Amino acid sequence: MMHIDLNCDVGEGFGIYRMAHEEMIIPHITSANIACGFHAGDAAQMRKVVRLCMEAGTAIGAHPGLPDKEGFGRRDMKISSQEAYDMVLYQIGALHAFVRAEGGTLHHVKPHGALYNMAARDVDLARAVTRAVMDFDPHLIVYGLSGSMLAKASEEMGVPFAHEVFADRTYKSDGSLTSRMRDDAVIKDTSTAVSQALTMIQSGTCKTIDGDDINVKADSICVHGDGMKAVEFVEALKVRFQSENIRVKKID
Repeated sequence: MMHIDLNCDVGEGFGIYRMAHEEMIIPHITSANIACGFHAGDAAQMRKVVRLCMEAGTAIGAHPGLPDKEGFGRRDMKISSQEAYDMVLYQIGALHAFVRAEGGTLHHVKPHGALYNMAARDVDLARAVTRAVMDFDPHLIVYGLSGSMLAKASEEMGVPFAHEVFADRTYKSDGSLTSRMRDDAVIKDTSTAVSQALTMIQSGTCKTIDGDDINVKADSICVHGDGMKAVEFVEALKVRFQSENIRVKKID
């Protein structure tokens, strides 16, 4: 039987702003990436979502981002490797405090947004992010773009790595994600998202916006929690995976 980890970015509300559907998403996923207060999230959200994950048996991951709530952490920033290391380590520690208080265990770390994409193409930033994870706990799994510099850095340092693919994002021919500045960056149709996910899992390929087929490795598949159809996407994926004899399970 084939298997896949299904993850989602959650805990991205803050202050009076809430992601209203997290209670419906978390029971359907195997891994959750919880915002740690920089791009989104706050102390109350971290506590709440950690508890939801504990109740559902969902693996808990830190989702560190750039300090840019106005841009939701999706705008590139010029940062040094040291700054990347410091901000990632800081945010892992913040989430870990709540995980420990609830009697849970931190499972993985997945950079968010622009930091994720910057580390995917810049090996120095990738090494800084990976070193922060390793220095905190070398057993934590780094989640990153399939075939990216972050995968290379993790392999170099001996840190566990999960090659991640996306159900709700389109790809360019170099294997990177399409810029969100483009209208075709996000997949909004449920059947299209499910079809792309299945192709990546079953054949290890993905059709790009240019019509090319690229190779991908799929250890975990992501649905963005801030998407309008996030709940519909994860429910449809679970149903289709079951019909295709694909087991949804967290990465051990």
